[in-house]
Amino acid sequence: MKGMRSTAKPLRRSNRRTRRSAPRQRKPAERLQQRYERGYSAGYDEGQRSGFESFETHFEGTSIIIPTYNKANYLKSCIESIGDHTDLPYEIIVVDNHSTDETSAYLREIGTQVRYRILDSNLGFSGAVNAGLMMAKGTTVLLLNNDTLVTDNWLDNMLACLNSDARIGMVGPVTNYISGDQRVEVPYEEIEDMYEYAKHNNQTDPSKWQRTDRLTGFCLLFRRELLERTGYFDEGYEIGNYEDDDFNIRVRLQGYTLVIARDSFIHHYGSVSMKALGSEFESVNEHNMQFYMEKWGNPFEWVHRVNEQRRIKEEPKDGLVAIPRGESAFYPEGVLVKGVGDIVFWLENGQRRPLEGELALPITRLSQLDIRRYSIGQSIHASELEARLRAAELQRSIFRDGTVVMGESGNIRFLIEGNVKRPIVTAAAAMKWGFDRRKALTLTDSELGELPEGLPIIAPITLRQLL
Repeated sequence: MKGMRSTAKPLRRSNRRTRRSAPRQRKPAERLQQRYERGYSAGYDEGQRSGFESFETHFEGTSIIIPTYNKANYLKSCIESIGDHTDLPYEIIVVDNHSTDETSAYLREIGTQVRYRILDSNLGFSGAVNAGLMMAKGTTVLLLNNDTLVTDNWLDNMLACLNSDARIGMVGPVTNYISGDQRVEVPYEEIEDMYEYAKHNNQTDPSKWQRTDRLTGFCLLFRRELLERTGYFDEGYEIGNYEDDDFNIRVRLQGYTLVIARDSFIHHYGSVSMKALGSEFESVNEHNMQFYMEKWGNPFEWVHRVNEQRRIKEEPKDGLVAIPRGESAFYPEGVLVKGVGDIVFWLENGQRRPLEGELALPITRLSQLDIRRYSIGQSIHASELEARLRAAELQRSIFRDGTVVMGESGNIRFLIEGNVKRPIVTAAAAMKWGFDRRKALTLTDSELGELPEGLPIIAPITLRQLL
């Protein structure tokens, strides 16, 4: 009896120890959450890897970029019209300028039908367009106002026009409400009747393609190649207005033409976002006009001068006039620049040379699209550059690269580069590159006239975000 009792007690103690040391059984919900977290982490890592690998991968189609601010009902109608009237491959990218209405909720609701980005603040038309351009994957790009309705055959005819000639840089349609030559008189008063009018108008007809000096930004089509040559929109323009004129000039300076495809009609409700500014519109428009004039002066004169140089100096091949290597052809050399990172580059002989050390010279901020146009060269130390600049200053030769000169009459400054004088288009351009800090040598008009003229130097765009 005692033996039996003594045998039972240790067994009970042993059982208790076994139960206490056993691992805690996880609840089904907890196990599910852990599996979800592991799967999410693995999926995120895979998506990030795939994103890096496919960053430069593009599809044969059109990226339709729609900048928007409030007016969600217009945006919804615009997107629906694209789905109803576009048969060619495309993607829709919506960039919301920090709307205060139901726009963000609508974008989340339609989900995978569009790619979208909601900005933390209102960056204006240029800022939203630039954010969309960074996201675009198409071989062609189309900028479209949110207050538009597209129609049958609209994109087909614009693409046919763009692809008809390599010299065409941008194409725009006609519409009922716009400034300039793209406006047409329409017979309809109700939207229901608009589509029948558009169907009749949008019969493919190359004879209705018209060359122009200006395309408005409510609808612009261009190749990815043009984006890589020209770069982003200038974010120095507030809210909207004049940024499309600015882009037009930069495209035309490269020798491209602009064309209105009159066999493509889309409906435009008309400046909905700008009208919403109310009394603020006047100040915004005044600021942008002033910014445009200070940047360009008389831009059409510069386009004319460059076209004259092109006709005189370049022999056409197969009927095509050579086009400069992008907007960087209108940037100077012998300056310090930087992109989104901390690396400072010295521009020289078409290369960007990383600077080692520090140099007391202005540094001009460029976009990554601008930076990438320059091939990477060997690094250069600040002490070498400083010695080189000091020696050149002692020589005081007007023919050395980097000398700023001006004539006795006239306010235009020139930069000596490669034994030619390159006109600096405005004081704003000189300031952007730091040339306002260089002492200008005054030449007689006769001395200045003996120097051949090169391409003008324009101001780089103003950036308000990392691009």
